[in-house]
Amino acid sequence: MIEKFPLRPVSAGALVSVALASAALLAGCGSRHHNDEAPPPPVAPANPSVAFMTDVHFENVYGDFKSAQFAGIPTKDGKNATIRTMYAQLTSTRLFNENYFAFRSALDDAYGKGIRMVALPGDYSDDAQPINIDGINDILREYQAKGMRFFIAPGNHDPNEPYDDDEAGKSDFLTKDGKEQKVYATGNAACKSKDPTVVCTDQLKEQGYESLIGKLGDFGFMPNKNDLYWETPFGQYADNKYTYEAAVVKGDLKNRQFEMCAEGEGGSYKAAGEKALGKAFTKCSSIIDASYLVEPVKGLWLLSIDANVYIPNGNFDPANPKSFKGFDGAGNAGWNKVLTHKKHQMEWIKSVVDRAKAQGKQLMAFSHYPTMDFYANQTGAMKDVFKPGAFQTARVPESATTAALAATGLRLHIGGHMHFNGTNDYQDAAGNYLVNVQSPSLAVYGASYKIVNYKDADTVDVQTVALNSVPRFNELFPHYQVEYDYLQGSTNADDIKKRWNRAVLDTTSYGAFTRFYFGELSRLRFMDEYWPCEMKEAAMALDAKQMLILSQLQTQVTLAQLAQVPGVLPLTASCAAKGVASGTVVPASQLTADWAAATVKATALATAAGLKLDDFASISAYEFYGDFHRTVYAGELALRDMGATRVSMYKVLMGAFPANPASIVKIGDKPSDQNAVNVLFQNQFKQVFAIFKGLGSAKPSDHFVIDFKAKKLSNANATGLSFN
Repeated sequence: MIEKFPLRPVSAGALVSVALASAALLAGCGSRHHNDEAPPPPVAPANPSVAFMTDVHFENVYGDFKSAQFAGIPTKDGKNATIRTMYAQLTSTRLFNENYFAFRSALDDAYGKGIRMVALPGDYSDDAQPINIDGINDILREYQAKGMRFFIAPGNHDPNEPYDDDEAGKSDFLTKDGKEQKVYATGNAACKSKDPTVVCTDQLKEQGYESLIGKLGDFGFMPNKNDLYWETPFGQYADNKYTYEAAVVKGDLKNRQFEMCAEGEGGSYKAAGEKALGKAFTKCSSIIDASYLVEPVKGLWLLSIDANVYIPNGNFDPANPKSFKGFDGAGNAGWNKVLTHKKHQMEWIKSVVDRAKAQGKQLMAFSHYPTMDFYANQTGAMKDVFKPGAFQTARVPESATTAALAATGLRLHIGGHMHFNGTNDYQDAAGNYLVNVQSPSLAVYGASYKIVNYKDADTVDVQTVALNSVPRFNELFPHYQVEYDYLQGSTNADDIKKRWNRAVLDTTSYGAFTRFYFGELSRLRFMDEYWPCEMKEAAMALDAKQMLILSQLQTQVTLAQLAQVPGVLPLTASCAAKGVASGTVVPASQLTADWAAATVKATALATAAGLKLDDFASISAYEFYGDFHRTVYAGELALRDMGATRVSMYKVLMGAFPANPASIVKIGDKPSDQNAVNVLFQNQFKQVFAIFKGLGSAKPSDHFVIDFKAKKLSNANATGLSFN
């Protein structure tokens, strides 16, 4: 299971306290004025640590729907649990309920380490409903009262759309009877038609920018009197003189808007854009950009970038430009669309970078979206091997996007969105060097937060704190037991389909719980959604011992003949197209002898690695595909979870396949059942294991050091595991 990484002793708490005291002193003396003739000489600032907690997806599990129809599940302490079903969690790429406890645990852990600044790079809520935003607002204010500061960047779930959506809701809240309850905002069609099965409350409305910033402005979106500096992308201060009063004016939402058109950014960019396009831009309206730059303590600049791009769609109505229906979601747009639809941001980022360098500021930039390949440069291979669109590869930034960001001079960016733990870097011909740190979600397997600290002007230390032990993580489990019992007793076909493995309720830590959750997510969703039919069958049928033997198998027995020898290996020809046998046909019984010969070869490979072939059977099919998906998400943390022995077994498999596997014979887009038994597996899983190796041999992502002068990443974790 995931263990909490032991941090080296750091004086971050003392440094932060000194820095905060300096900030308060400066604020008490009045406004801070920048030299309007020349930038001040670089200073050697204190080195405070910043915790990055990404994709919290906060849901207020004890929130109030403010509805007489449904108050949630009564609990013994008088509260009502307003939670989603366990089935909903096990089929989602994020937990909805337990992350409530994980978030508090992460905040407590960071506070105990002396960290007083926390950045939340988007998806801090799960769809920005009032019930959830009010809940996270209360928590942030609670910790703010203890001396912490919070700095938010918007994500595609907050807001889901740039304007309020009063038709939103969820269909899978859990009742005291273990059933699902639909809860929608009052504008939903079911509410308008007075559907008696639906609970209607505007606590489930999805809020847009204006509502969110109005409630959460104290967490970076608006200037704070204690900040030494604060700005937006829309112009600096007259005579370069900063005052809090001037910042308040700049922060007014009417002064933080730009023209968004379907084809790109309008405003001063429209003429050039229309000329390049050869036609006029359409569906143009003003949109809020919630980005800001803040200096909370002397010498540290936090650059919060609103990289959400909500492009006007076919439903856009110029007469009602604030209708949420007129815009596409931002989830797949990311930085690729920032380049075309938020051009002003790129210029602003370059300006910030130049000024940070001139003034000796330690710059940490963060947004919700990654700035470069987040699959350890395996994206191309994944597109080739898995189903079209699998693993959300549409969200990977294009190489030109990464190059454009690096050209701004930006060196460090912390992103989220994908719920991944990972690191990648990029260097261009001009010497620009950009590092993207993917901070994992608190709501998935590999749940962690990052601690980022400048050791000096050109060296950054990044530590990953994995949340294994989370107090109260199983507090809601008795309610899930009721759900489980209901599903087991129901004869309804839809309920039967939603039955889940009760063993998840036997887990004894948050780390173990999220690991189990990811196995079930893989089984219930990923295998159907991502893996082609024949690959899915093999991955869900074969243990690692059988895989190693099959990697060595040489036979002429075909897939069509497998039905005649059912006891050799658990595969079928059900995913193949029926072909016509040609050439010399060997008897199906030959497979037994060929399998025995392959077993001898597999035994030799295991022995050479100091392992026993039979031990490979301990990696069941369920564990294999779970491990693969866990490594996609958690990278280095997943290997630590596996342990050295399992990692060694996978390394044997990764090197076991033929150098040039036989090509697959196809009929249309399906493999022919006249392929020899070994051909599909060796051809396809050679690629699967190559991707697996790449994901588990990526740039360091647990504890590492970034050297911007040498332009390199160094692993600071001496005990880290890798597939290399």
